Amino acid sequence: MAVTDRALTGKPPVPGQRKGDPVGGADEDAPAKGGKKKKIIGAVVLLVALLAAGAGAYFMFMGGGGEEAAAEEAAAEVEYEPGLVVPLEPITINLADGRYLQVGIALQEAVAEGGGEHAETDGSQALDILIHKLSGKPMAELASVEQRDAVKAELVEEIKHAYHDHVYDIYFTSFVMQ
Repeated sequence: MAVTDRALTGKPPVPGQRKGDPVGGADEDAPAKGGKKKKIIGAVVLLVALLAAGAGAYFMFMGGGGEEAAAEEAAAEVEYEPGLVVPLEPITINLADGRYLQVGIALQEAVAEGGGEHAETDGSQALDILIHKLSGKPMAELASVEQRDAVKAELVEEIKHAYHDHVYDIYFTSFVMQ
């Protein structure tokens, strides 16, 4: 009979045990348990990484930027009063069917309650929005007062957004269709 590690410890040899096998009756599942632990730890690390990536993507794409949200909330809380009225030069816009519209607008600035005056608003962006919104419209869509008021309401919203609520209202100073 060959001398095994068990013989040295005084324990009877285990059937099928080879020389160099672990002493003390360690079962063959020990390496497998260590492998299971590594798999579990790897899965947990992967899960944490995926959650972190998902959270980052959410804040990046869903507008979770704290600075912008805080600025919008602060702007929403501020009450604005009518300020200076800035008249813009009338422009001519091509309508549908070879018609023209000469339109002039004035921008009324928004001033925060109790706030000081600020520099006069540049009307370039407002004129660009006006051209974009009215170009190519049929004359019939602008003929009645109600239709013009509806177009004006749309213009006010777009211009307020473009000027970050620094425009209180707009006024038509001329509106001539030909």
